[in-house]
Amino acid sequence: MEEIKVKILREANTIAIPEYATPGSSGVDLCSTMYCIIKPGEQALIPTGIKLAIPEGYEAQIRPRSGLALNKKITIPNSPGTIDADYRGEIRVLLRNDGEDPFTLIFGDRIAQMVFAPVVKAKFEDVKTLDETKRGSGGFGSTGR
Repeated sequence: MEEIKVKILREANTIAIPEYATPGSSGVDLCSTMYCIIKPGEQALIPTGIKLAIPEGYEAQIRPRSGLALNKKITIPNSPGTIDADYRGEIRVLLRNDGEDPFTLIFGDRIAQMVFAPVVKAKFEDVKTLDETKRGSGGFGSTGR
């Protein structure tokens, strides 16, 4: 398995460095650094207290935690969120409460997963037509169930 070196700057030494929970984990947990109540139907931008230097050619993707989504209906509206290699600001996570009950966060609560992935850049070629395919311009639902 490929490894990359990611530099991390923590706002305080009480903020944990993200770790992989198991040897087979593809993502690390991100944790809240604040107390917050997210009411049903509302969303909040939650700070994590960390900044990263991601190597060029990679991105970090921010994804919901499956347990929070299943049990509390807490989701990430822009999932997966993208952290670009040249971003140096604090990693913050946009959480939305799709449940019926208020959701309370405290310092250290695990709120999202962060997965690193290689980036492929496209070079666009302006053309007059595109090649034909069996699917053609069929979009949403066009291939059946």
